Amino acid sequence: MRDLLLILHFLGLAMGLGTSFAFMFLGMASAKMSEEEAKKFRMQTMSLSRMGHIGLALLLLSGFGLIGQYLDNIADMPLFIAKLVLAALLILIISLMTMEAKKAMATGDDVHFNKIANMGKISLLTALG
Repeated sequence: MRDLLLILHFLGLAMGLGTSFAFMFLGMASAKMSEEEAKKFRMQTMSLSRMGHIGLALLLLSGFGLIGQYLDNIADMPLFIAKLVLAALLILIISLMTMEAKKAMATGDDVHFNKIANMGKISLLTALG
């Protein structure tokens, strides 16, 4: 069972990181387009965020399954606690990005897309940490 949870955990990590990398490169590509093309392009790529949400869900669910055996010793593992703090921060950033994405889809305003791009860079650094 542990092996299955580890596979799901790393699959979720890969999906989440892959989404962050994809949005980073798509953002660089849209920066080279005209404003109208970039807006249309960004609107079409927002569906990619679903993969990130699925990856995050896999990461969390498998993480809860894996953490069970370490609950008694968690106070003695400062690096693990730091990892949990980074995971909580990542969840917060992705939640904020999701709210901005909904606003961007509703209004099509560049301000929201720029906020998403900036938060994407932070989430990438957080996920790598």
